[in-house]
Amino acid sequence: MSVLLNGPTPAVGAPAPTAGVGRQVLRRLRGRPSAVAAAGVLALLVLLALTAPLFAHLTGQDPNAYHDELVDSARGGVPIGSFGGISADHWLGVEPGNGRDLFTRLLYGARISLLVALGATVVQVLIGIAAGLAAALGNRFVGRFVGGVTDVMIALPMLVLAIALTAVVPPDFPRPLLLILVLGLLGWGSTARVVRAQTLALRGLDFVEAARLAGNGTLRVARRELLPSLAAPVITYAAIMVPSNIVGEASLSFLGVGVKPPTPSWGQMLSSAQTWFRADPTYVLLPAGLLFATVLAFTVLGDAVRTALDPREGSRLRVGTRKERKA
Repeated sequence: MSVLLNGPTPAVGAPAPTAGVGRQVLRRLRGRPSAVAAAGVLALLVLLALTAPLFAHLTGQDPNAYHDELVDSARGGVPIGSFGGISADHWLGVEPGNGRDLFTRLLYGARISLLVALGATVVQVLIGIAAGLAAALGNRFVGRFVGGVTDVMIALPMLVLAIALTAVVPPDFPRPLLLILVLGLLGWGSTARVVRAQTLALRGLDFVEAARLAGNGTLRVARRELLPSLAAPVITYAAIMVPSNIVGEASLSFLGVGVKPPTPSWGQMLSSAQTWFRADPTYVLLPAGLLFATVLAFTVLGDAVRTALDPREGSRLRVGTRKERKA
Protein backbone atom coordinates (compact mmCIF):
# COMPACT_ATOMS: atom_id res chain seq x y z
CA MET A 1 0.00 0.00 0.00
CA SER A 2 2.90 2.34 0.58
CA VAL A 3 4.18 1.96 -2.99
CA LEU A 4 1.75 4.50 -4.38
CA LEU A 5 2.74 6.96 -1.65
CA ASN A 6 6.32 7.18 -2.83
CA GLY A 7 5.55 9.46 -5.73
CA PRO A 8 7.34 12.68 -6.63
CA THR A 9 7.62 15.13 -3.74
CA PRO A 10 5.67 18.31 -4.49
CA ALA A 11 7.68 21.43 -5.04
CA VAL A 12 8.14 23.84 -2.15
CA GLY A 13 5.43 26.45 -2.27
CA ALA A 14 5.71 30.15 -1.61
CA PRO A 15 3.07 32.16 0.18
CA ALA A 16 -0.57 31.18 -0.13
CA PRO A 17 -1.82 30.87 -3.71
CA THR A 18 -4.11 33.57 -5.01
CA ALA A 19 -7.33 33.23 -6.95
CA GLY A 20 -5.41 34.03 -10.14
CA VAL A 21 -3.06 31.15 -9.47
CA GLY A 22 -6.06 28.90 -8.89
CA ARG A 23 -7.50 29.83 -12.26
CA GLN A 24 -4.12 29.22 -13.88
CA VAL A 25 -3.96 25.76 -12.29
CA LEU A 26 -7.44 24.95 -13.59
CA ARG A 27 -6.40 26.04 -17.09
CA ARG A 28 -3.38 23.77 -16.92
CA LEU A 29 -5.54 20.85 -15.82
CA ARG A 30 -8.05 21.48 -18.60
CA GLY A 31 -5.16 21.51 -21.05
CA ARG A 32 -4.20 17.93 -20.16
CA PRO A 33 -6.54 15.39 -21.82
CA SER A 34 -5.46 12.67 -19.38
CA ALA A 35 -6.44 14.84 -16.40
CA VAL A 36 -9.82 15.68 -17.94
CA ALA A 37 -10.48 11.99 -18.69
CA ALA A 38 -9.46 10.95 -15.17
CA ALA A 39 -11.67 13.63 -13.61
CA GLY A 40 -14.57 12.48 -15.79
CA VAL A 41 -14.13 8.86 -14.74
CA LEU A 42 -14.03 9.82 -11.05
CA ALA A 43 -17.03 12.14 -11.39
CA LEU A 44 -19.04 9.33 -13.01
CA LEU A 45 -17.95 6.87 -10.33
CA VAL A 46 -18.91 9.25 -7.52
CA LEU A 47 -22.26 9.93 -9.19
CA LEU A 48 -23.00 6.20 -9.51
CA ALA A 49 -21.96 5.58 -5.91
CA LEU A 50 -24.17 8.38 -4.59
CA THR A 51 -27.14 7.20 -6.64
CA ALA A 52 -26.73 3.52 -5.73
CA PRO A 53 -29.97 3.55 -3.63
CA LEU A 54 -31.80 5.01 -6.63
CA PHE A 55 -30.61 2.21 -8.91
CA ALA A 56 -31.52 -0.34 -6.24
CA HIS A 57 -35.02 1.13 -6.17
CA LEU A 58 -35.33 1.19 -9.97
CA THR A 59 -34.28 -2.43 -10.29
CA GLY A 60 -36.09 -3.49 -7.12
CA GLN A 61 -32.94 -5.22 -5.87
CA ASP A 62 -31.55 -5.22 -2.35
CA PRO A 63 -27.78 -5.65 -2.73
CA ASN A 64 -27.64 -7.87 0.37
CA ALA A 65 -30.68 -10.05 -0.37
CA TYR A 66 -30.27 -13.74 -1.21
CA HIS A 67 -32.11 -15.12 -4.24
CA ASP A 68 -31.85 -18.88 -4.10
CA GLU A 69 -34.35 -19.20 -6.93
CA LEU A 70 -31.90 -17.50 -9.33
CA VAL A 71 -29.14 -20.09 -8.95
CA ASP A 72 -29.01 -23.77 -9.78
CA SER A 73 -28.28 -25.47 -6.48
CA ALA A 74 -27.89 -28.83 -8.23
CA ARG A 75 -24.92 -27.43 -10.17
CA GLY A 76 -23.24 -25.78 -7.21
CA GLY A 77 -25.03 -22.45 -7.39
CA VAL A 78 -24.48 -21.50 -11.05
CA PRO A 79 -26.74 -18.57 -12.04
CA ILE A 80 -29.80 -19.57 -14.04
CA GLY A 81 -30.21 -17.85 -17.41
CA SER A 82 -27.98 -16.42 -20.11
CA PHE A 83 -24.73 -14.63 -19.36
CA GLY A 84 -24.82 -15.18 -15.63
CA GLY A 85 -28.52 -14.44 -15.20
CA ILE A 86 -28.69 -11.06 -16.97
CA SER A 87 -32.26 -9.82 -17.21
CA ALA A 88 -34.36 -6.67 -17.01
CA ASP A 89 -34.19 -6.90 -13.22
CA HIS A 90 -30.51 -7.90 -13.00
CA TRP A 91 -28.57 -5.70 -15.42
CA LEU A 92 -25.24 -7.47 -14.89
CA GLY A 93 -26.60 -10.79 -13.72
CA VAL A 94 -26.33 -12.27 -10.24
CA GLU A 95 -23.52 -13.58 -8.09
CA PRO A 96 -23.08 -17.36 -8.15
CA GLY A 97 -23.96 -19.29 -5.05
CA ASN A 98 -26.31 -16.70 -3.53
CA GLY A 99 -28.07 -14.91 -6.41
CA ARG A 100 -27.37 -11.40 -5.16
CA ASP A 101 -27.72 -8.68 -7.79
CA LEU A 102 -24.27 -7.93 -9.19
CA PHE A 103 -24.92 -4.40 -10.51
CA THR A 104 -26.20 -2.91 -7.26
CA ARG A 105 -23.46 -4.64 -5.26
CA LEU A 106 -20.80 -3.06 -7.48
CA LEU A 107 -22.32 0.38 -6.91
CA TYR A 108 -22.57 -0.10 -3.15
CA GLY A 109 -19.01 -1.45 -3.19
CA ALA A 110 -17.91 1.85 -4.76
CA ARG A 111 -19.51 3.68 -1.82
CA ILE A 112 -17.49 1.63 0.66
CA SER A 113 -14.21 2.03 -1.24
CA LEU A 114 -14.56 5.79 -1.69
CA LEU A 115 -15.80 6.36 1.87
CA VAL A 116 -12.92 4.43 3.43
CA ALA A 117 -10.27 5.85 1.09
CA LEU A 118 -11.31 9.48 1.48
CA GLY A 119 -11.90 9.15 5.23
CA ALA A 120 -8.50 7.51 5.79
CA THR A 121 -6.83 10.18 3.67
CA VAL A 122 -8.37 12.95 5.80
CA VAL A 123 -7.09 11.26 8.98
CA GLN A 124 -3.63 10.83 7.46
CA VAL A 125 -3.48 14.46 6.32
CA LEU A 126 -4.60 15.88 9.68
CA ILE A 127 -2.15 13.80 11.71
CA GLY A 128 0.62 14.32 9.15
CA ILE A 129 0.22 18.11 9.19
CA ALA A 130 0.27 18.23 12.98
CA ALA A 131 3.29 15.92 13.24
CA GLY A 132 5.20 17.65 10.42
CA LEU A 133 4.70 21.12 11.89
CA ALA A 134 5.69 19.89 15.34
CA ALA A 135 8.86 18.28 13.99
CA ALA A 136 9.85 21.42 12.06
CA LEU A 137 8.83 24.14 14.54
CA GLY A 138 9.31 22.43 17.91
CA ASN A 139 12.45 22.48 20.01
CA ARG A 140 15.25 20.01 19.46
CA PHE A 141 13.73 17.32 21.69
CA VAL A 142 10.29 17.58 20.10
CA GLY A 143 11.77 17.58 16.61
CA ARG A 144 13.86 14.49 17.21
CA PHE A 145 11.06 12.64 18.98
CA VAL A 146 8.42 13.34 16.33
CA GLY A 147 10.92 12.65 13.56
CA GLY A 148 11.81 9.29 15.12
CA VAL A 149 8.14 8.31 15.48
CA THR A 150 7.58 9.31 11.85
CA ASP A 151 10.46 7.14 10.69
CA VAL A 152 9.06 4.21 12.69
CA MET A 153 5.59 4.66 11.16
CA ILE A 154 7.04 4.69 7.64
CA ALA A 155 9.14 1.59 8.33
CA LEU A 156 6.28 -0.46 9.79
CA PRO A 157 4.83 -3.24 7.58
CA MET A 158 1.54 -1.44 7.10
CA LEU A 159 -0.51 -4.25 5.61
CA VAL A 160 0.59 -6.83 8.18
CA LEU A 161 -0.10 -4.47 11.07
CA ALA A 162 -3.47 -3.45 9.61
CA ILE A 163 -4.46 -7.12 9.35
CA ALA A 164 -3.49 -7.68 12.99
CA LEU A 165 -5.38 -4.64 14.23
CA THR A 166 -8.57 -5.33 12.28
CA ALA A 167 -8.54 -8.98 13.33
CA VAL A 168 -8.53 -8.27 17.09
CA VAL A 169 -11.31 -5.65 17.06
CA PRO A 170 -14.76 -6.98 18.10
CA PRO A 171 -16.85 -7.95 15.06
CA ASP A 172 -19.71 -5.63 16.03
CA PHE A 173 -17.51 -2.54 15.57
CA PRO A 174 -18.50 -0.72 12.33
CA ARG A 175 -16.04 -2.05 9.78
CA PRO A 176 -15.87 1.02 7.47
CA LEU A 177 -15.05 3.21 10.47
CA LEU A 178 -12.50 0.67 11.64
CA LEU A 179 -10.80 0.63 8.24
CA ILE A 180 -10.70 4.44 8.17
CA LEU A 181 -9.05 4.56 11.59
CA VAL A 182 -6.58 1.75 10.93
CA LEU A 183 -5.45 3.04 7.52
CA GLY A 184 -5.38 6.63 8.74
CA LEU A 185 -3.45 5.97 11.95
CA LEU A 186 -0.89 3.78 10.19
CA GLY A 187 -0.37 5.85 7.04
CA TRP A 188 0.37 9.41 8.18
CA GLY A 189 4.16 9.07 8.28
CA SER A 190 4.83 10.03 4.66
CA THR A 191 2.58 13.08 4.92
CA ALA A 192 4.40 14.23 8.06
CA ARG A 193 7.74 13.91 6.32
CA VAL A 194 6.56 16.01 3.37
CA VAL A 195 5.06 18.69 5.65
CA ARG A 196 8.24 18.82 7.75
CA ALA A 197 10.45 19.26 4.67
CA GLN A 198 8.20 21.97 3.23
CA THR A 199 7.99 23.80 6.57
CA LEU A 200 11.76 23.78 7.03
CA ALA A 201 12.12 25.34 3.59
CA LEU A 202 9.43 27.96 4.23
CA ARG A 203 10.22 29.09 7.76
CA GLY A 204 13.28 31.09 6.68
CA LEU A 205 11.45 33.07 3.98
CA ASP A 206 10.77 36.78 4.38
CA PHE A 207 7.01 36.59 4.92
CA VAL A 208 7.46 34.12 7.79
CA GLU A 209 10.23 36.16 9.38
CA ALA A 210 8.10 39.29 9.09
CA ALA A 211 5.26 37.55 10.92
CA ARG A 212 7.63 36.52 13.70
CA LEU A 213 9.07 40.04 14.04
CA ALA A 214 5.52 41.37 14.32
CA GLY A 215 5.21 39.48 17.59
CA ASN A 216 3.19 36.48 16.42
CA GLY A 217 3.74 33.22 18.29
CA THR A 218 4.64 29.91 16.70
CA LEU A 219 1.06 28.63 16.55
CA ARG A 220 -0.22 31.84 14.99
CA VAL A 221 2.57 31.88 12.40
CA ALA A 222 1.85 28.24 11.57
CA ARG A 223 -1.89 28.86 11.23
CA ARG A 224 -1.82 32.15 9.32
CA GLU A 225 1.38 31.91 7.28
CA LEU A 226 2.59 28.34 6.91
CA LEU A 227 -0.64 26.36 6.55
CA PRO A 228 -1.91 28.34 3.53
CA SER A 229 1.48 27.91 1.87
CA LEU A 230 1.42 24.18 2.59
CA ALA A 231 -1.98 23.74 0.93
CA ALA A 232 -0.61 22.99 -2.54
CA PRO A 233 1.84 20.20 -1.60
CA VAL A 234 -0.60 18.69 0.90
CA ILE A 235 -3.43 18.61 -1.65
CA THR A 236 -1.10 17.07 -4.18
CA TYR A 237 0.09 14.40 -1.79
CA ALA A 238 -3.45 13.67 -0.62
CA ALA A 239 -4.49 13.00 -4.22
CA ILE A 240 -1.67 10.47 -4.44
CA MET A 241 -2.65 8.84 -1.12
CA VAL A 242 -6.28 8.14 -2.05
CA PRO A 243 -5.54 5.30 -4.51
CA SER A 244 -3.23 3.70 -1.95
CA ASN A 245 -6.07 3.68 0.58
CA ILE A 246 -8.47 2.24 -2.01
CA VAL A 247 -6.04 -0.64 -2.55
CA GLY A 248 -5.61 -0.96 1.22
CA GLU A 249 -9.34 -1.31 1.85
CA ALA A 250 -9.72 -3.82 -0.99
CA SER A 251 -6.75 -5.84 0.27
CA LEU A 252 -8.08 -6.06 3.83
CA SER A 253 -11.58 -6.99 2.63
CA PHE A 254 -10.13 -9.56 0.23
CA LEU A 255 -8.22 -11.17 3.12
CA GLY A 256 -11.38 -11.34 5.24
CA VAL A 257 -10.49 -8.73 7.89
CA GLY A 258 -12.17 -5.73 6.27
CA VAL A 259 -15.80 -5.33 5.31
CA LYS A 260 -17.75 -8.46 6.20
CA PRO A 261 -20.35 -10.10 3.95
CA PRO A 262 -23.05 -9.45 3.01
CA THR A 263 -21.93 -5.80 2.95
CA PRO A 264 -20.67 -5.26 -0.60
CA SER A 265 -17.05 -4.30 -1.13
CA TRP A 266 -14.91 -4.74 -4.22
CA GLY A 267 -12.26 -6.60 -2.24
CA GLN A 268 -14.82 -8.89 -0.62
CA MET A 269 -16.44 -9.54 -4.01
CA LEU A 270 -13.06 -10.48 -5.46
CA SER A 271 -12.49 -12.88 -2.60
CA SER A 272 -15.86 -14.61 -3.01
CA ALA A 273 -15.42 -14.82 -6.81
CA GLN A 274 -12.20 -16.84 -6.64
CA THR A 275 -14.14 -20.09 -6.70
CA TRP A 276 -15.84 -19.14 -9.98
CA PHE A 277 -12.92 -17.63 -11.84
CA ARG A 278 -12.23 -20.64 -14.06
CA ALA A 279 -15.91 -21.18 -14.87
CA ASP A 280 -16.65 -17.49 -15.59
CA PRO A 281 -13.98 -14.79 -15.07
CA THR A 282 -16.63 -12.06 -15.28
CA TYR A 283 -17.23 -12.24 -11.55
CA VAL A 284 -13.57 -11.33 -10.96
CA LEU A 285 -13.06 -8.95 -13.88
CA LEU A 286 -15.95 -6.62 -13.02
CA PRO A 287 -14.86 -5.60 -9.49
CA ALA A 288 -11.19 -5.84 -10.47
CA GLY A 289 -11.79 -3.61 -13.49
CA LEU A 290 -13.58 -0.98 -11.42
CA LEU A 291 -10.83 -1.11 -8.81
CA PHE A 292 -8.15 -0.70 -11.49
CA ALA A 293 -9.96 2.17 -13.23
CA THR A 294 -10.52 4.04 -9.96
CA VAL A 295 -6.93 3.70 -8.79
CA LEU A 296 -5.59 4.67 -12.23
CA ALA A 297 -7.88 7.72 -12.45
CA PHE A 298 -6.85 8.98 -9.00
CA THR A 299 -3.18 8.40 -9.81
CA VAL A 300 -3.36 10.25 -13.15
CA LEU A 301 -5.31 13.13 -11.62
CA GLY A 302 -2.92 13.36 -8.68
CA ASP A 303 0.07 13.55 -11.00
CA ALA A 304 -1.69 16.20 -13.08
CA VAL A 305 -2.44 18.27 -9.97
CA ARG A 306 1.22 18.01 -8.91
CA THR A 307 2.34 19.27 -12.31
CA ALA A 308 -0.23 22.07 -12.40
CA LEU A 309 0.68 23.33 -8.93
CA ASP A 310 4.41 23.39 -9.72
CA PRO A 311 5.20 26.68 -11.50
CA ARG A 312 8.58 25.36 -12.65
CA GLU A 313 6.87 22.37 -14.28
CA GLY A 314 4.41 24.68 -15.99
CA SER A 315 7.25 26.84 -17.31
CA ARG A 316 8.99 23.80 -18.78
CA LEU A 317 5.77 22.74 -20.44
CA ARG A 318 5.28 26.17 -22.01
CA VAL A 319 8.89 26.37 -23.22
CA GLY A 320 8.62 22.89 -24.70
CA THR A 321 5.46 23.83 -26.50
CA ARG A 322 7.09 26.90 -28.10
CA LYS A 323 10.09 24.87 -29.22
CA GLU A 324 7.84 22.24 -30.72
CA ARG A 325 5.92 24.93 -32.61
CA LYS A 326 9.11 26.46 -34.03
CA ALA A 327 10.29 23.03 -35.12
